[in-house]
Amino acid sequence: MTPPARLSSVGGMHRGPGEDMRYIGVLVMVLASGLALAQTAPRPPPAPVALSAEKASDVPDTQKLERSSKAIGSMREVLRDVLSKLEEARRAKDVVKLNCVNEKLTQIKGLLRISEQSDVSLQEAVSTRDPTSSAHEYTKVMIAQQKVAQLRTEVEKCIGQLAFQADENMAVEVEEPTNLPGGDPTQPAPVEGIVVRPPPASAVQ
Repeated sequence: MTPPARLSSVGGMHRGPGEDMRYIGVLVMVLASGLALAQTAPRPPPAPVALSAEKASDVPDTQKLERSSKAIGSMREVLRDVLSKLEEARRAKDVVKLNCVNEKLTQIKGLLRISEQSDVSLQEAVSTRDPTSSAHEYTKVMIAQQKVAQLRTEVEKCIGQLAFQADENMAVEVEEPTNLPGGDPTQPAPVEGIVVRPPPASAVQ
């Protein structure tokens, strides 16, 4: 006696063995196509990263020294320009601009000081053929130059501020005088003590 054919139920419909094999084959093809599309889909670009010591290591030592020297010279020019802006704000007696420029000036001085120290260390690392240290010190100078350029832009914004700009944390307290009359000033009180007399009688009848 021949056994009955195995039936499978998919979506409420019955298929025979041959139909099952065709259904499985189509399903495998669909899954394979989806996998291929997922593999060939373009990946999003990587997030930008800061200047690293590995990239700096690709720069020849002679160019490291040259670029570091130019960067420090550029930062010194920015320092002189900001000092002139500070003097301009001081002559104008503008406290808002003076404080704003002075804050940026302090940061620029600190970055320039660090860069000059890194430049000396860079020269020593190049002379001793220490690629790791030279790349590290070179990177510090380049990053400091970028920050100084940004601070210079912020100084220009400081100079463009209005002289009467108020501090957002400043509180204004108003004291009300105690000798003011009460009542509604738009409705004056009637004047008392005024007697209205009729006009005198005429002599002519």
